[in-house]
Amino acid sequence: MTTSAAASSRKCTRAIAKTWVRASIEVALLMGGVSALAQQGPSATVIEIDAPTPANGVSGAVDARSDQASRPVNYEGCTVSGTVLDTNYDVIQGARVVLTSSSGAGDREIQSGPNGQFAFAALPAGSYRVTVTGKDMGTFVSPWFTMHPGEFRLVTSVVLPVATTNETVTVSAETAQLKEELSEQQVQIAVEQRVWGVFPNFYSSYDWNAPPMEPKQKFQLALRSMIDPMAFAGAAGIAGFEQRYDIFPGYGGGAAGFFKRYGAAYANDFDSRMLSSGVFATLFRQDPRYFYKGTGSFSSRAMYSIACAFITRSDNRHWRPNYSRVLGVFAATALSNLYYPRQSRGVRLTLANGAVELAGNAGTNIAREFILKEITSNAGGKP
Repeated sequence: MTTSAAASSRKCTRAIAKTWVRASIEVALLMGGVSALAQQGPSATVIEIDAPTPANGVSGAVDARSDQASRPVNYEGCTVSGTVLDTNYDVIQGARVVLTSSSGAGDREIQSGPNGQFAFAALPAGSYRVTVTGKDMGTFVSPWFTMHPGEFRLVTSVVLPVATTNETVTVSAETAQLKEELSEQQVQIAVEQRVWGVFPNFYSSYDWNAPPMEPKQKFQLALRSMIDPMAFAGAAGIAGFEQRYDIFPGYGGGAAGFFKRYGAAYANDFDSRMLSSGVFATLFRQDPRYFYKGTGSFSSRAMYSIACAFITRSDNRHWRPNYSRVLGVFAATALSNLYYPRQSRGVRLTLANGAVELAGNAGTNIAREFILKEITSNAGGKP
């Protein structure tokens, strides 16, 4: 191996080690040194129903009986859940939701909650159908689906068409205000979530039916996460490690070298967060948060955690490839070539840094799924 090739190999190895350490420190800050997984609850299977396009007519007569709208979820039985939306993907409160059983045991009826959500819990195994109606709106009817013991089924695409155009301007204005208020509420919930009351856990959502954030709030939360004291502490830890092992020797030594490394480490995190959770999350209309699953077998939850580094929920609650995260990570690593030492720059290093960054994000998601909820203060807005 030539001297230049050996030098190039050492540069790439050092850069990859630095990026891996940065990702590891991020996970370590969140995990707070926890070394064992939390005990898991009863397993359940989560299945989505990709529901058909709603129609304006009611499909068959329904004999409804009352049920408790706030009935708690009992994972020993089956659970059917969903969120009622209009054609603009705004939530609908107070919609009439009827669950029909093929067994003839009688229908259950509830109303959608403030965030458009509904849930039927403690159901016996069997075949069911969901029918949703709203005032001055059309009717949604799901296909029949079979529930097995312990299943949690999420009915997606519950969209009610508007049956009348009266007072469109007034309704739109009220809806915009409601969306803004709900989005602000999501930010407030996020910034109060801290591991052991210290380390930020801003991008974990413990409400599966949480409303999406508006573009303003996406940028607001991204900036808030980067001006948090722990963000500066994390960058200092990375810079200290690099200084100790002379990673990126082009920065030099002493105080000047430390602060150059510190600036680079913070810039990497800042660029990645603002591009992924702000710019690209807005452009692609994707939610930058990790949605806690909390049910199912260990393997299914682990696979879900890893997959969420590459797929994410869009603002209309459909799962899509995580363009915002992947593009944000690689765009940030490309920008880092502007301030890395000249001898450390290059396409190979950029690709390696991006790949390790995504791997670190998958590791963080695993911690979010199995560990952090129990040690996070105000998780989901609940002290």
